[in-house]
Amino acid sequence: MQVIQQTLERPVWLDGRAVALLLAASLTTMANATISPALPGLERLFAADPNAVMLTRLLVPAPSLSVALFAPFAGLAADRFGRRLLLIWGVILFAVAGCAGLVLPDLPSIFLSRLVLGVAVALIMTAQTALVGDYFTGDRRSAMTGLQISARNFGGLVFISLAGWAAAMSPRWPFAIYGLAIVFLPLMWMVIVDPPRRSQASGAKAAGDAAGHPSWVLLLSLLVLLQAVTNMIFFVMPTQMSFFLEAQGYDAAMMTGAILGTVMLAGGSFALIYPKVQRATGYAGIFLLGYAAMALGFLLLLAETTPTLFAAAASIGAGYALVSPSFVALTLNLAPLRRRGVSGGVLTASIFIGQFISPLLVTPLIARHGYGALFGGTALLLAAMAIAAGVAGGAARARRRSGEG
Repeated sequence: MQVIQQTLERPVWLDGRAVALLLAASLTTMANATISPALPGLERLFAADPNAVMLTRLLVPAPSLSVALFAPFAGLAADRFGRRLLLIWGVILFAVAGCAGLVLPDLPSIFLSRLVLGVAVALIMTAQTALVGDYFTGDRRSAMTGLQISARNFGGLVFISLAGWAAAMSPRWPFAIYGLAIVFLPLMWMVIVDPPRRSQASGAKAAGDAAGHPSWVLLLSLLVLLQAVTNMIFFVMPTQMSFFLEAQGYDAAMMTGAILGTVMLAGGSFALIYPKVQRATGYAGIFLLGYAAMALGFLLLLAETTPTLFAAAASIGAGYALVSPSFVALTLNLAPLRRRGVSGGVLTASIFIGQFISPLLVTPLIARHGYGALFGGTALLLAAMAIAAGVAGGAARARRRSGEG
């Protein structure tokens, strides 16, 4: 009993299972944004392709399409066959498909390899989200959701910084970074196990956790929609920033790596304090703060000076890192145990639906109205979302006071 109590009191990041899941989380950022600094170079490399302009912009969100289509089925498989198998095979497929761009001869084949990469991401993210819910509860689960976002951002900082350096030498070299996933496999193999099914006799608290919220389907649907919109907005950064910077006369490869690295650094730092901020403000408060910070960031992009570009990147990264853990935490709190895998799959799909839609909507808007209109309109939308979160939080507090009275 004493050993169990000591295990529960250990910081969550000292748990080997947590470390393995955080390494898996870092791969999800690598999946899309790693090749962002290489996009202008790839467009020039395959300039003979008549569809090069659109295809190069779709290489970043291409995995998102596969995740959006495949993640719900991965969730069903996780609930039926277990999470460990999906995670291990997902990491292996991730390394193979990710590195394929090193040798594939044309943009269409590279695009197809990116779609396969998305299948791997669906397996990894779905298994990882379900395992966080299986392994951790209460404050430890809240801490893990924040640490996941931190791992994604700090991992992204490392990977995108490497990609910026690699893309300056060859637009193909950033694809080699995906091979780093193989390094994570031994730890995952050793520490990740499928937890035993909980019995009905495991206590009232466990039974309540297993049952989930009575309106979990409706509430999850609202979360899925909001997360899709949030990621559609955020993905303007990795899909459009290199082209925006090139239009402003910067060295696009190196500057994109620096700007996106700033996004990741700010995001990783703020995600570390997520549990404290969430406890102090509640979920409505954290959405208010996060969306307001993102709105400020897109507003700062209008200045187009080097210091404000970095300030904008930091503000957008911080805001996104504050709102993102709440989607996972709320989903795990709402969904019943037996539906945790499919719920994680649907939530994962919503992330990547938003990411894939982003360039399809944004690229024509930029062509017609320019970057200034895009950044200004996005800032207004995010400000409206922040206000809505504040109003929702105020209404919830009023209902609680009314109930207490």
